[in-house]
Amino acid sequence: MNQLSKYLTLSPTEMNRRRFLKQAGLGVFVTGINASFPLPAWAMDGLEFSSNDQHDRVFDLEYRYTPIEIDGKKDTATAINGTVPAPLLRWKEGDRIRLNVKNNMMDTDHASIHWHGILLPFRMDGVPGINFNGIKPGETYEYHFKVQQYGTYWYHSHSFFQEQTGAYGPIIIDPKEADPIKSDNEHVVVLSDWTFEDPHDVFRNLHKIEGYYNWQKRTIFDLFENMKKEGNEKALRQWFAWDKMRMSPVDILDVTGYAYTYLINGHSPDMNWFGRIKPGQTTRLRVINASAMTNFDVRIPGLDMTVVMADGKPVKPVKVHEFRIGVAETYDVLIRPTKEEAYTFFAEPEDRSGFARGTLAPDKEMKAKIPKRRERPVRELKEIGMAMMADNLVGKMDHHMMKKMRKKRDSEIKNIPGPKGPEPFLPKDLPTVAMIIKNPQNRLHDPGLGLGNDGWKVLSYKDLKNAAPQPYKPIVDREMTVNLTTNMERYMFSLDGKKFSQQPGPWLFKHNERLRLYFVNHTMMDHPMHLHGMWMQLENGSEHDEIPFKHTILVKPGEKLSVLITPIEKGDWAFHCHFLYHMEAGMFQVVRVK
Repeated sequence: MNQLSKYLTLSPTEMNRRRFLKQAGLGVFVTGINASFPLPAWAMDGLEFSSNDQHDRVFDLEYRYTPIEIDGKKDTATAINGTVPAPLLRWKEGDRIRLNVKNNMMDTDHASIHWHGILLPFRMDGVPGINFNGIKPGETYEYHFKVQQYGTYWYHSHSFFQEQTGAYGPIIIDPKEADPIKSDNEHVVVLSDWTFEDPHDVFRNLHKIEGYYNWQKRTIFDLFENMKKEGNEKALRQWFAWDKMRMSPVDILDVTGYAYTYLINGHSPDMNWFGRIKPGQTTRLRVINASAMTNFDVRIPGLDMTVVMADGKPVKPVKVHEFRIGVAETYDVLIRPTKEEAYTFFAEPEDRSGFARGTLAPDKEMKAKIPKRRERPVRELKEIGMAMMADNLVGKMDHHMMKKMRKKRDSEIKNIPGPKGPEPFLPKDLPTVAMIIKNPQNRLHDPGLGLGNDGWKVLSYKDLKNAAPQPYKPIVDREMTVNLTTNMERYMFSLDGKKFSQQPGPWLFKHNERLRLYFVNHTMMDHPMHLHGMWMQLENGSEHDEIPFKHTILVKPGEKLSVLITPIEKGDWAFHCHFLYHMEAGMFQVVRVK
């Protein structure tokens, strides 16, 4: 086992502790909603925030096990200061912050906190095995750094599966000058997914059976229905193509509503979180996806939303009716109701296997209807670059074909001046790679599977335009390609066909270079890719000054895209898929800036 793997795997002691507490049925609960849920003050119903709130510079955070109850079911959380979600941290741009984090979980190997999207020295980034050794039981670690930015961010554990069991919370950073985004009030909206299963068991089940948690499987009746719609030949061709790949077009998310309860600020759908809004006033919603494995589609039926921030950075306003928020992304949106009505804040997982909901209204007694549920989406072969499967897919690795493709690639590359762009990915027979997309597509205009068919405006990455001055040069010094790869049958996820344990060493980035990084997704799943310690600027067709900043980018199946990076802090940084179990299964690497 390599150095980092021991930090990423749930320890037996932690696993046994959670099982013991669940079996013991601990009955002393922190007072919260229904007098049984340990919620922080900011997550309580109806609480409003203002940018004039007091800013602290010293914070004391403590990890400890906390019993919780959701919809009558008891469990144990890995809580920070005894609440799930964790306390809201409010900073101010330019402040020097000190955070004392204590691990009071005596039977775990260590704890940690990663400050997601925050620019800081690499020793403060909070990834055990890379930046430090983790926080041992009974010990306190001091994080300290100067706040260099403003916006909406979040924090979470980077140890074991602690993030899945409750170790996450919001960060709001106010600008040192007047906030360019004007609103009368605001709410923090943290989306998450909770499972009553032990995360170690979830991970083991995913290894056991591909699609273990997918209870929306296709049946022979689906085939008959497709034959009626598309004709016998086309329907059968699609059916057998998926069967040949041993994949299902309805395997959208690895862990579904079968195992998850979806939460808003720690509230289940039945608990129905409430946020106060008033007619004629502008409310800012700071939406954070702190889930472990769930991309959400967010809408407020009856209300337009104006997107004004993406991943903490201001963007030119975009009016939408719905947006997909990938794991670890944040979006700030403005709403302005004109009527004295209640509205439902509705967040569906990508596969429609459940939902999270809350109510936005002038009065807590007012209720809004839950919108009609949409059917599960079904992935098309064309969406993953396999409309002509024989041409676009190398299934079981035809070595003769691969040899010809390599020869053709090598001859073409010699004659191409300047930047090459993403080269064909032609690995040898690797157990980590089950499929190769020959012709990946730019899909930045596409809002995502199951979206854009309802007659309303849905946000796409193509819509995002930076609204702040561009600090970096347009000239590119170097290019690099990262291939996102998988073998779903064996639940292996990798970069360039190598799990983290197989990587020969860190990838080298040069300090202050201008790097173009290509992502090519050879899998049939989305991947929220997160790079620590520096911004990625998404090349979405905008002018150089307008290309948006992102700390997490949701890369669609069969998609290729590029980002520009200027590494500004030397040191070792984590780079990984933010689906927790994908990272655990190997889609992780270290970037060394020197």
